[in-house]
Amino acid sequence: MKIKNIGIIGAGTMGSGIAQVASTAGCTVKLFDLDQEALDKAKAGLEKIMSRLVEKGRIDSEEKNRIEGNISYVNSLKELANSDMTIEAIVENLEIKKKVFQELEGYVSDACIIASNTSSLSIASIASSLEKPERCVGIHFFNPAPLMKLVEVIPAIQTSAAVLKISEETIRSWKKVVAVAKDTPGFIVNRVARPFYGEALRIYEEGIADFATIDHAMKTVGGFRMGPFELMDFIGNDVNYTVTETVFEAFYYDPRYKPAFTQKRFAEAGYLGRKSGRGYYNYAEGAVKPEPLKDGNLLESIKDRIIIMLINEAADTLFLNIASAEDIDNAMTKGVNYPKGLLAWADEKGIDWCVTEMDNLYDLYHEDRYRCSPLLRSMKKEHKNFF
Repeated sequence: MKIKNIGIIGAGTMGSGIAQVASTAGCTVKLFDLDQEALDKAKAGLEKIMSRLVEKGRIDSEEKNRIEGNISYVNSLKELANSDMTIEAIVENLEIKKKVFQELEGYVSDACIIASNTSSLSIASIASSLEKPERCVGIHFFNPAPLMKLVEVIPAIQTSAAVLKISEETIRSWKKVVAVAKDTPGFIVNRVARPFYGEALRIYEEGIADFATIDHAMKTVGGFRMGPFELMDFIGNDVNYTVTETVFEAFYYDPRYKPAFTQKRFAEAGYLGRKSGRGYYNYAEGAVKPEPLKDGNLLESIKDRIIIMLINEAADTLFLNIASAEDIDNAMTKGVNYPKGLLAWADEKGIDWCVTEMDNLYDLYHEDRYRCSPLLRSMKKEHKNFF
């Protein structure tokens, strides 16, 4: 089956970005939203992006016209009737998504693939709203969709093998890197990345270092583009805290995903980050950013503690068959721009080092948060590496 006609539900930043990706790949796209203002904004936004690409010499005016001409903007779901695939990118509310999917199924053909761009909700639950749940799959893009290479493809337990295969092939034909993930909370990226924020907050709450020093450690010693507090300010403390709380609850309150009171209080105070002008840092004009401590041993210990927690989470993701080792490392380097794949990083540091670091943390705290992945422990015993 050749996927040619694409329906996108939701004309926000993500929906508009996916529409641009599909259109650039040569698909005919219908971008749906009930809000005409959102459609107008999406159209104007695409025109601005395309004009900028022409100015930079990335595309010519003929290509600009082709991409823009491939997208039509509609405010009725019925307009998506001839879609080969629809991708929903609306509010993260399960009941609203189910309602939209039920209505949509009444218009599209039996062969149409119905996909959700959800980052945190159960694909199985979304699929259950359909008469033909086997046509449903998760197709999770990262923001901004035109620039980020990774797309997580998540089959529900109902998803047919054919739908999964076609979905993978389609997304790859759009020049994206596909990582297939099991339908579990957070999929790959939003699960594995939790310690980047959570352990940084824990280090701060213990008084080991301030925000600036922790960020400095992860950038200068760890090689990350942004430190955890800079990144939380960029994402928004309200958004990041809600995701953390959702993952914590979805994993039956596993202490590894426990939210931090610091972030909760910042969100409650309205210190949301860049969008509110203040978060962990002050973004007001003329505000002076605090200087980090330059203690080499401190910076190294901060980096190691966060890295081992990330490695342990990645190892457990493989241990529980959420995704393959290659897809896990691709997800973190292509989805959130980590400097290295975490499992490759584990090989580089040494599996013995990984187990020792986790056991040292557990010996200190005696919290289940610091339990070592059984996979790392068995690999140490058998002298194995991930790659």
